[in-house]
Amino acid sequence: MNEKKIVLVAVVAADGGIGKDGDLLWHLPGDLKHFKALTMGAPVIMGRKTWESLPKRPLPGRQNIVITRNALYEASGAECAGSLAEAVIKADGERVFVIGGGSIYDEAIDMADMLEITEVADSCEDADTFFPDIDQEVWVLTEDSYGRDMKEEQGVMYRFLTYERR
Repeated sequence: MNEKKIVLVAVVAADGGIGKDGDLLWHLPGDLKHFKALTMGAPVIMGRKTWESLPKRPLPGRQNIVITRNALYEASGAECAGSLAEAVIKADGERVFVIGGGSIYDEAIDMADMLEITEVADSCEDADTFFPDIDQEVWVLTEDSYGRDMKEEQGVMYRFLTYERR
């Protein structure tokens, strides 16, 4: 099933937090621009809650695939799939981006080839959704956008990290 390159994309706090109450912890223009550049023209796979949290649906210029257990669910402008495996099969192209949420990341990390992580220096004490642990025995850091330095935006320090499966 893994002839397609599967890439997980997430903004992750220092404590692993990625969301609260169905929304991202931060809305950073630089990160949103980075996300768009990474995913434009490629399929994006997401859970139903992530789909419903998008301010604009579908994400333009990308094949949107929504994973839902509800066979009658309709996502206007997107395709629906009953499982991650089905979503990957439906995805057109060689590179597929998984964009959330937490339970989708938990399932997808074992089949992923690459992680595109926006690492935020701060923790978020009230996060209720978390990214799976990035096991250094499984993943190797191959790119760090700012090295020891981080970009600052809206009082938030962050950097872009790329991990590849060993």
